[in-house]
Amino acid sequence: MVQIIISSSGPGSLAEWVLMELQGEIEARYSTGLAGNLLGDLHYTTEGVPVLIVGHHILYGKIIHLEKPFAVLVKQTAAEQDCDEPACEPGTRYLVTALIRNKILFKTRPKPIITSVPKKV
Repeated sequence: MVQIIISSSGPGSLAEWVLMELQGEIEARYSTGLAGNLLGDLHYTTEGVPVLIVGHHILYGKIIHLEKPFAVLVKQTAAEQDCDEPACEPGTRYLVTALIRNKILFKTRPKPIITSVPKKV
């Protein structure tokens, strides 16, 4: 039998993350990928509606509460563990670093942001 050890650093220390769900596909301008790059700006209206601005486009979304929350796990191998206790077991452990209880769903097509329309001459 394989045992997987999952632990947290303590109560109250878990971060609260939000999952963003977009319809369609996001492509990077260059072939570097999206990891570590800024996607856009997330704002909320006075009514609490999430608004995502990506370049010259705007998306309106809604907040959905997840029935089953997700846990964000970080894998720790035996070499990465700082355990000096005799009861500490060697092997791979998973540390819970955050919980995801809500997601923001953007299911409509992006609308272009037009600041000024030139007048016809």
